[in-house]
Amino acid sequence: MIRLGGQHIMQNTISLGTKKIEYHLRRSHRAKHMRLSVYPDGRVILTLPQRFPVGLISVFLEKKAAWIVRHLERFLLSPVAQKGVEKDKREYLLYKKRARVLAEERLRHFNTFYGFSWTRVSIRDQKTRWGSCSKKGNLNFNYRIALLPSHLADYIIVHELCHLGAFDHSKRFWELVAQTIPLHREFRRELRAHGARTLLS
Repeated sequence: MIRLGGQHIMQNTISLGTKKIEYHLRRSHRAKHMRLSVYPDGRVILTLPQRFPVGLISVFLEKKAAWIVRHLERFLLSPVAQKGVEKDKREYLLYKKRARVLAEERLRHFNTFYGFSWTRVSIRDQKTRWGSCSKKGNLNFNYRIALLPSHLADYIIVHELCHLGAFDHSKRFWELVAQTIPLHREFRRELRAHGARTLLS
């Protein structure tokens, strides 16, 4: 138990589907209803009225499971909240290494179809982009692609690969993308939910 601002906060863990979520339980004299908050640093805080029955907590959290997981994943990938990854340099380097292996393997896989040539592949800590392609043929990827579901990582990789064949976002470009990622429109919408402000170019 920790004490914050004169209030006692209990640290607990609950399994929601396949994920084990750590949450903090706080009782408040001013709270009239149960309130659930997910913060950018990964904290999940459940605030309860003083006399709220403890037995109803797990039922409430299970009903909110999808909402909790969705917000935690969004904050994990948000440019404004990377404390869980960037605070530990060794962990950051591990993700960066995984991202390079992923990018190079998937580029080789998809390029058996396209037959393009690139100059260099770089993995970066980009704040506003998932990836980019330069006119010199350099492909750049955000290391956070290693944290994405595989189909979204594939879309990002194919997106930048296809810029080698069409540098703009013309009809021709999207036709190239659609040849290997036919659901690219759906994936773009899903990617926005994961990455908030992040862009592709």
